[in-house]
Amino acid sequence: MAKLETPVKKNDIVDVVFEDLTSEGAGVAKVDGYPIFVPNGLPGEEAQIKVLKVKKSYGYGKILEFYTKSPDRMEPPCSIYKQCGGCQLQHMTYEAQLKFKHKQVKEVLARIGKLEDVIVHPVLGMSDPWKYRNKSQVPIGEREGGLVAGFYQERSHRIINMDHCLIQADENDRVIQGVKRIAEKYGIKAYNEETHTGTLRHIVARYGRKTKDVMVVLITRTEELPNRKKIVEDIHKSFPEVKSIIQNINPKRTNVIFGEQTKVLWGDEYLYDFIGDIKFAISARSFYQVNPEQTKVLYDKALEYANLSGEETVIDAYCGIGTISLFLAKKAKMVYGVEIVPEAIEDANRNAKLNGTTNVGFAVGKAEEVIPAWHEQGINADVIVVDPPRKGCDSELLNTIIAMKPKRVVYVSCNPATLARDLQILDAGGFKTIEVQPVDMFPHTAHVEVCALIERSK
Repeated sequence: MAKLETPVKKNDIVDVVFEDLTSEGAGVAKVDGYPIFVPNGLPGEEAQIKVLKVKKSYGYGKILEFYTKSPDRMEPPCSIYKQCGGCQLQHMTYEAQLKFKHKQVKEVLARIGKLEDVIVHPVLGMSDPWKYRNKSQVPIGEREGGLVAGFYQERSHRIINMDHCLIQADENDRVIQGVKRIAEKYGIKAYNEETHTGTLRHIVARYGRKTKDVMVVLITRTEELPNRKKIVEDIHKSFPEVKSIIQNINPKRTNVIFGEQTKVLWGDEYLYDFIGDIKFAISARSFYQVNPEQTKVLYDKALEYANLSGEETVIDAYCGIGTISLFLAKKAKMVYGVEIVPEAIEDANRNAKLNGTTNVGFAVGKAEEVIPAWHEQGINADVIVVDPPRKGCDSELLNTIIAMKPKRVVYVSCNPATLARDLQILDAGGFKTIEVQPVDMFPHTAHVEVCALIERSK
């Protein structure tokens, strides 16, 4: 086997200047043109690093000491920031984070989508970028006989014990720590991945920002939960804000958090919350945006880009529990939503009923199969809205959009790279990307949400 020829080797110690950041927020330094990715480095900083791993075209390193520091650097306020993998950018001022995300979107659109001339607006950030998450899902482990609850250390399955998290709602932190203590009191054993033994895998807490209510979900390996009645009674007594206690059973050897079976142990099956003036019923396994304040900002932008007069038929592909659909329905003649998850469509129908919205219709299935069937039935969309998962839109769906020729497409994306790829396909199919608005849904992480306006070329 030929020996790998690189300008650095594992365990080398080198002096570098950071030139850029990766999309994950790591510093990029180059040695004779060979990139090394180093967490916690910021552009312009000079540092001594140790090379940890070497691959053919790039390597990984860690900082040993700084020679100069960036004016954009700040001391991370979180005491476990360097151990926990939840945030990537707490060492960067918030203003600099927003500039980084803007640059990232602009560069990705140009490099992957060949869209150098598209307007990319400054990122819409938060006035207070802390404590914004309304959902906390925390793995449970054991250490020295006691239970620990926290987040996994980056690139590992070691749980970093945590009392509170600076990006989670205080209410969730308090409830999770309380539930952990109650489980410990009744001798509940934590799930062990290696031996596939123990009972409690995760504690999930969901918080309604407007309603102030909390849902607790105990995710267990077994259906049996020892001392179930006493645990439920203690949670109920200790936390009056908890309106719902749910058990989800996941007996599989898997990293997936939720199992298929869910049952209500006490209280309501749903947690209720609002985005703007629209009310949502959220079940234990519902997908619901974790930052409702910024979700409102994002959906307002999607509604603005849809530019509805009240006469339009709109299709919402990947509609989930109907969040965007119900926003669009306020200004559209009719909205059709499609989603592959049957439970999500049940929730979408429930949410339409909850809000008295009658000009929506939801279907279960793949968007790329359902939308052509609608087309054959004579349902022609004036506007199509897509909000796909990180992998972007299915190619068949993009072909369907091109064939249907709506006036406008509004693309909501959680991954600028797949957005850029899909925009290039739509541009080649007779559409033009007009402008792009990034929204900071996840401050202190490297993620950025984007809303794009695409119009059919004349």
